[in-house]
Amino acid sequence: MKIIITTVLLSFLVIVLLSVPINAIDVDEEIARIQRAYENLKDLQGNFIQKSFIKDLKKIDTYKGKFYIKPPKLRWDYQTKSPQSVYFTEDKLIIYQKIERQVYISKLDSLSYGQFPIALLRGFGDIRRDFFISTKDGRLILKPKKSIGNISQIEILSFDDEFPIKAIKIADDLSNYTSIELKDIKLNSGIKDSFFDFTPPDNVSIIKQ
Repeated sequence: MKIIITTVLLSFLVIVLLSVPINAIDVDEEIARIQRAYENLKDLQGNFIQKSFIKDLKKIDTYKGKFYIKPPKLRWDYQTKSPQSVYFTEDKLIIYQKIERQVYISKLDSLSYGQFPIALLRGFGDIRRDFFISTKDGRLILKPKKSIGNISQIEILSFDDEFPIKAIKIADDLSNYTSIELKDIKLNSGIKDSFFDFTPPDNVSIIKQ
């Protein structure tokens, strides 16, 4: 009789465990951790791996580089055969293409976030105010309540560290997406404000949009 009862209990436990998602996360706690991290953030830097999928071309482009954040400023340096640096200030977007000797300067608006979703890392503000929230496969799924360029949703993969965001994936209305993995993160290392200032070199073309 004891063997039968034990077998039944074990079977019940297995069913219960299998019915609970392995990657289940506490939404409230994850959101609180992310927002606390930004509240305590003075600056942030590290390496990144970016993958961009373009549906029409059916291809994935991979980029690597370094990023620096001192809210609301951000600098994103792509280390490729054609290196470029992207600067975000409070109200301006600057793209410096070194080999092409070109500088693009435009006003920072919601469209810029659609073109350069990396800007979202400057800070997520009030997540519950700005996004509809759900979970899938251990990730937070954020859907904008108001238009942010052409962004349809943002996935956040978090981990247990001082800065809880390990990776983000941004999808647009056309089923294209950009995924960004953050690595070798350093917090509050004392990055100077001047590091985010950009002075165009001599003999470059400046294109204002």
